[in-house]
Amino acid sequence: MDGPILVRRAAAAVLAATVCGALSTLGPGPQRVGLAAASAPAPVPKHRGSAGAQHGAVARVDCRRVKCVALTFDDGPAESTGRLLDILAAHHVRATFFIVGEQAAKYPELVRREHEAGHQIADHSYTHADLGRASRKKILSELTRTQEAIRRASGITPDMLRPPYGSVSKRLTAITRRMGLAQVLWTVDPLDWEHRDTRYVERRVLKAVRPGYIVLMHDIHPTTVDAVPSIIEKLAARGYAFVTVPELFGGSLTPGEEYVQLKSGDHQGLP
Repeated sequence: MDGPILVRRAAAAVLAATVCGALSTLGPGPQRVGLAAASAPAPVPKHRGSAGAQHGAVARVDCRRVKCVALTFDDGPAESTGRLLDILAAHHVRATFFIVGEQAAKYPELVRREHEAGHQIADHSYTHADLGRASRKKILSELTRTQEAIRRASGITPDMLRPPYGSVSKRLTAITRRMGLAQVLWTVDPLDWEHRDTRYVERRVLKAVRPGYIVLMHDIHPTTVDAVPSIIEKLAARGYAFVTVPELFGGSLTPGEEYVQLKSGDHQGLP
């Protein structure tokens, strides 16, 4: 979507029908580009089973003053995730991965690699379920199983959730608040799950991005991975810094709250 999304249960049902099939490595990365106000990822300490341990209390970049964008990837890991990690490493970019629990159980080595590379790891349910319409029992099962799969693979417990289809509810908000999970949505959706076209994805992202935005993509689609180098290089040329979702919001998020974009008005991006 090209602007802040309005999450509604009806829209979630339509999206669910469209996207239900979305869930049905390594090579040399591209040439590095200089990133405005961004530095190479530093080594990440090993945290064991501690919610909130992935990110510190202080963000590396002050996104109230710097043009920041958060690249996020859903539904993985998958075979194409390895090549994406190569691309991100070559460009010194850190991203946020919203992981499906079934995929974490299938590719634990890629989850571990994401964490060790300094990327943010988050929950995306175990079976890509519509959590906004789910019962309490279903929500708890989907979230706890994913948390455990990620913990087994990486040693950390996520403190963020992206509800599949952007489908939320009062019940889900109450549960995520108790579980210590912030709910992260998005501001840019290039529809890469529908259009498996690299140039289309690239054009939609570049057209829609503004400072403080969260970009939704899917690392399960090779066509999306192919678009990432050009997206990074062209946004970097515009002066954007690439940050993880917690960094975008200053280093910490509130459990249960929904995050769509950083709203800092005219102050954002000023020197």
